[in-house]
Amino acid sequence: MSVNDGRGPSIDQRITKSKARAKSKANAGNDGQERLAHRGCNTGKGAVAPVVPWPERLFVVDPAPIIASADRLERKGGREVMARCPTRPDAEEAAVWLVDRLSRLHPGMAARCEIEAGGGQYLLVLRI
Repeated sequence: MSVNDGRGPSIDQRITKSKARAKSKANAGNDGQERLAHRGCNTGKGAVAPVVPWPERLFVVDPAPIIASADRLERKGGREVMARCPTRPDAEEAAVWLVDRLSRLHPGMAARCEIEAGGGQYLLVLRI
């Protein structure tokens, strides 16, 4: 398709230039964060924040936003509590799913999900 058509090719950046500039002026380049998208999709997304939904089959309480948490961990390191689960098997299933999602979202990030018991529930703790 033509580049002027809504189905034509367009370059999409995962991080906007203003966010990259705010992150660091020396790192305002793309850092390999570009991908090919339809012009209509790229233009239509606007300022809508991307969301990775937690599947309904997982029994998680108070799930954290995955993309924002992963970005924070990538910048600062440390740990983030991602969700609470009522049973150990639920926590184990959610931890496996979460690590799989993060390996697709941030292929270079060596994240691991630990399960911490406490107060009759199990916390999913993401660490780098």
